Amino acid sequence: MTIQEKFLKIKAFAFDVDGVLTDGGILADLNGELYRVFDSKDGMAIRMAVVEGFHMAIITGGRSESIRKRFASCGIKAEDVYLGSRAKMEDFEDFCSRHGLKPEEVMYFGDDLPDIPVMEACGCGACPSDAVDEVKAIADYISSRPGGKGCVREVIEMVMKLQGKWELDVEDYKKKF
Repeated sequence: MTIQEKFLKIKAFAFDVDGVLTDGGILADLNGELYRVFDSKDGMAIRMAVVEGFHMAIITGGRSESIRKRFASCGIKAEDVYLGSRAKMEDFEDFCSRHGLKPEEVMYFGDDLPDIPVMEACGCGACPSDAVDEVKAIADYISSRPGGKGCVREVIEMVMKLQGKWELDVEDYKKKF
């Protein structure tokens, strides 16, 4: 199956956070609060996918509530943000089950070893250009961009353009955001 054929089947996206939606760097203050930097273009692509009816999930080992708040602002429902995930396949299966999705209808975007089982199970596994070698070896698509620098935007845009859904409907956007 070609990558275009896989992209045409996508109805949902699921993402790891650190190293995918961020560059993997984490700042910590003296109180232990963790800070991440997100790319605003990735956020806009997620919002456009939400407007077009794609289901979205965050499956991350990170535990900070700031992650849930960040992605709520992108239209991802709180119940679709899996924090502290240590068994990503279980969370992926829960996401698919709750939304009536087949694994082959979901693109999963990961960058490191804990992401491999989900990337092998989903319909299309994607990764940033700076993912670990083991992830690159099994990815269906490797972004030209590194984590946290628009790699998510690149892939969402490609999928939506191929499906004829990459157009901002300002009225729908205003209603949802």
